[in-house]
Amino acid sequence: MILSTTEAGAGPPLVLLHGLFGAGQNWGGIRSVLARRMRVLTPDLRNHGASGRDPDMSYAAMAADVAQTMDAAGMPRAAVLGHSMGGKVAMALALAHTARVERLVVADIAPVRYRPALRGYVAAMQGIVLRHGLARREADAALAAAIPEAGIRAFLLQNLRFESDPPAWRLGLAEIAAAMPQIEDFSTPPGARFDGPVLVLAGERSGYIRPEHHDAFDALFPARRFATVPAAGHWVHAENPAGFLALLQPFLEAAA
Repeated sequence: MILSTTEAGAGPPLVLLHGLFGAGQNWGGIRSVLARRMRVLTPDLRNHGASGRDPDMSYAAMAADVAQTMDAAGMPRAAVLGHSMGGKVAMALALAHTARVERLVVADIAPVRYRPALRGYVAAMQGIVLRHGLARREADAALAAAIPEAGIRAFLLQNLRFESDPPAWRLGLAEIAAAMPQIEDFSTPPGARFDGPVLVLAGERSGYIRPEHHDAFDALFPARRFATVPAAGHWVHAENPAGFLALLQPFLEAAA
């Protein structure tokens, strides 16, 4: 599928891939900085934002979407950066469509299967009754029991469009709910590897990338290097954008 995409800037090509429950717009501030020197695409992945809905959320399918979207934009090859679920899509793209990826940045995710910790978010979102007159504060209150963190609730509620009455999700929630086992997982074809330069960025306060995950990176990405974004949890680019960019920009600007 060709994804709904925003483009900014001119120069060397770069694709930014958001995480689960996100959208291309989540890269706004980072995109603005990088677009001063680069041509930046920020697509909405399938079942997110304005892109199409599909029950298949395998990483092979989502990587193929990105490759097709790059084709539609006249971008045969690019640096690719992905956060969380988008990081897995970026890794799948580099492993299956190696010639399309000039260099790879993986933000706070590993090429491993994760436990089903986020299924409660999906269930809580599906549990909101989308009635006429529903106010944001009521939707927030409906999520509070399952999701006590106000910042996470606010992030999720960015997907609930209150300008319509009743409000409507800008997410394929049913498709995402059914596909959570695929999203949590990560598998690669036997012998797959990407030999280009790879930067793996972990949040200092995040537990998503652990020392025991390093072997999985080494097997797939022999040219990888690790760096830590200080004073940041899982949302590394939002929680410390300056620290994130300080590590990212030299890598993107280095010669291949």
